[in-house]
Amino acid sequence: MTEAPRSRVVIAGGGTAGWVAAAALIRHFGPLLDVTLVESDAIGTVGVGESTIPTARTFHALLGIHEHVFMRETNATFKLGIAFENWNRDGDRYFHPFGTIGRSLPLAEFQHFWLEARGRGFGGAYIDYSLEGQAAAAGKFALGDPAPLAYAYHLDATAYAKFLRSLAEPAGVHRVEGKITSVERDSESGDIAALVLDSGVRIEGDLFIDCTGFRALLIEGALETGFDDWGEWLPTDSAFAVQSETTEAPVPYTRAIAHGAGWRWRIPLQHRMGNGLVYSSAHLSDDEARSRLLDAVPGKPLFDPRLLRYRTGARRKMWNRNCVSLGLASGFIEPLESTSIHLVMIAVTRLLQNFPFRRDTEALAERFNVQSRAEWEHVRDFIILHYKLNQRDDTDFWREHAARAIPDTLAERIALFREAAIAYQGSDDLFRIDSWNAVMMGQGIMPHDHHRMPAMMPSADLERALSDLRAGIAATLPTLPSHADFLAQYCARAEGNVA
Repeated sequence: MTEAPRSRVVIAGGGTAGWVAAAALIRHFGPLLDVTLVESDAIGTVGVGESTIPTARTFHALLGIHEHVFMRETNATFKLGIAFENWNRDGDRYFHPFGTIGRSLPLAEFQHFWLEARGRGFGGAYIDYSLEGQAAAAGKFALGDPAPLAYAYHLDATAYAKFLRSLAEPAGVHRVEGKITSVERDSESGDIAALVLDSGVRIEGDLFIDCTGFRALLIEGALETGFDDWGEWLPTDSAFAVQSETTEAPVPYTRAIAHGAGWRWRIPLQHRMGNGLVYSSAHLSDDEARSRLLDAVPGKPLFDPRLLRYRTGARRKMWNRNCVSLGLASGFIEPLESTSIHLVMIAVTRLLQNFPFRRDTEALAERFNVQSRAEWEHVRDFIILHYKLNQRDDTDFWREHAARAIPDTLAERIALFREAAIAYQGSDDLFRIDSWNAVMMGQGIMPHDHHRMPAMMPSADLERALSDLRAGIAATLPTLPSHADFLAQYCARAEGNVA
């Protein structure tokens, strides 16, 4: 038998999306592929996707990345969840933790026991039963024993792309410097045939991966795939981003702080603070937004705030013909729950599982698109949830969000939780039951009823069980070092690389 020719993969654009794809493809299919990545140093990347969710750890394991090396190279910190401040009204705060909350039984999850206790006048706060929530509040962190914590990362996105590049190029990825000036399509099939660079070089390929950001030069510019705008549900369209000097020890969580026309983020890294302000340009001018962000920045800004314009929504197909879009080329959902990098990683994982080694790819593309669309819509609904359930009435922005119609898929979830304290995670859902519980109750929903099984427990037994859970968490906290101390020790470990 003659050996099959190597498939030619051309990645248009670098940044996080491009180098995530390059590193994964070359690691797992190196002998089967020729991977070329085209990027231009003259074209900047957005570079503000600096917060992740725990799924990033699974993806890093897929790439064989040593965690302490990655953290040192990207100035990363650990993340136990997100603190939401002022989302109900000014001064309010709730925490969306990673990990499990309390302890569930097969017939009734923990929220039903907590709601029963609450109705009887005891039980404390829901977050009291989250080790991650309590460790975050105390500024503590550790790995492994005495208690494993569910965690993600804050990272320097520019450094992260460079780190992935340092893995991908030695493994065989060929990087080409240059600007893409045109995209050629095959006159018979309609597929993309080649990229043409400003140098005149043509780069041919079998599969093209569009990582050109909001420009979407391949998936939209060449293939005119179409875009579904979700602005009717999520009308923020602008953000300023700026980095600032560190003024305090990094906390192990992201802060999402609501303001009159949107919200702002604060993401602590080892060497600096990431700051940003998301807003609706229909409710706040650019000058006011910039001033509002700078007034809230701790420490000296390291550069002038950068303005980003965006449309919330998704491509109608993320795999069209012989082109797969990743990252901002696929669409955009604002970074409220730190899902941007996850959506890149899960798409790359799905591409690895369904890679088009043959020309006949219609069924593969259809499956990829169905799964991608379902996940993007579930993430969209989870973000809308925060806005819809706000209890602020101080500005038109928040009043309009509370009154705004929402997708039926989300309305059904809210109704089920409000009626019977039931949350669920479907097969394509990213967010777990604990996440839905934490946000819906954090945003003020107290269910009308709950499962009656806990009602059969005598108050003394229920109170003792909940007290034991809280006591276990309280006993663990003093054994954990501070987040800053653990970081300093962990990132100073001996040099390493990938397995």
